[in-house]
Amino acid sequence: MTPKIIWVRSDHLPSYEERKKVVSNALESGYVQIMVREEDKDLKRLGRFDAIVLKGTSLFLEEERIGELVQIRSNEDLKKASALKDKVENILIEAKDWKVIPLENLIAEFQRSRTKLFATASSPEEAKLFFETLEVGVAGVAIEPSSASKLKDFHVIKGHDLPKLELTKAVVTKIAPAGVGDRVCIDTCSMLRVGEGMLIGSQSACLFLVSSESMESEYVASRPFRVNAGAVHAYAIMPSGKTRYLSEIRSGDEVMAIDSEGRCRSVVVGRSKIERRPLLLIEVKAGERRFSTILQNAETIRLCTPSGPVSISDIKVGQEVLVRVEEGGRHFGQAIAETITEI
Repeated sequence: MTPKIIWVRSDHLPSYEERKKVVSNALESGYVQIMVREEDKDLKRLGRFDAIVLKGTSLFLEEERIGELVQIRSNEDLKKASALKDKVENILIEAKDWKVIPLENLIAEFQRSRTKLFATASSPEEAKLFFETLEVGVAGVAIEPSSASKLKDFHVIKGHDLPKLELTKAVVTKIAPAGVGDRVCIDTCSMLRVGEGMLIGSQSACLFLVSSESMESEYVASRPFRVNAGAVHAYAIMPSGKTRYLSEIRSGDEVMAIDSEGRCRSVVVGRSKIERRPLLLIEVKAGERRFSTILQNAETIRLCTPSGPVSISDIKVGQEVLVRVEEGGRHFGQAIAETITEI
């Protein structure tokens, strides 16, 4: 589950004022990797971003060569692109007619190399196609708006940076007080929807969909930016697909928000609070396996179920909740094909 990378190109536009507008609009839209001409490096004063500078056919970031641009017009150009595999960090393919370029072949060839394959996309439809070709798609796209005003048309592809995750139903088998301990509350810089939250669990093989506090409560107002996530030892899945302990999450980190349909997006952490609170153990059965998580024992904490978020004060044994079940184990947060039992 590797997030897709999106660059914005400004270098292709002939007018400096138009290139300046693209950079400004890109920053306002949250893009932070922008291609600029060498003579336009002063555009960095518009805000903080990674200015990817095109010098001839080479791509530079802070004077370090990070890749090559290859224009594809013939089979010889395809051979030139292939020859760069494992020799550069990134390769950006530019073609005037993608209908005649075997993108599938390039994706297959670069899939297991250390070189990231990028493709230039002049429309949102092209960008989405590149992300989905051969299922794995390209590592990233460099979107090429025809004008600054057209950049907004590409916003629909930002939801394609993370693939959907499959969630399954697990049956609650036990609910019990777990004493007092340190729990983590994550406040994000985004407004989270009802039914959207984070995947949290005591075992990396089963993560529970813990809802955001987007619903009104009898006792407190809704806080739709917050996920009261669980005890400090628990795992949370990140946009990279790795897990991290809740205790490690800090302001400025990106975490993964996910809804009950499995749709994912990256959100930025504004604040992470660790406080001593009463805890509750929730145990479930998924297939023939049993898993658990520990949450704060409070009415405002909800687990997502097939029928919507339900407060842990109201959840009953025998009720179904939504979880993410995985095989194998984790080593420093990275999924590995190894038999690991966590109880």
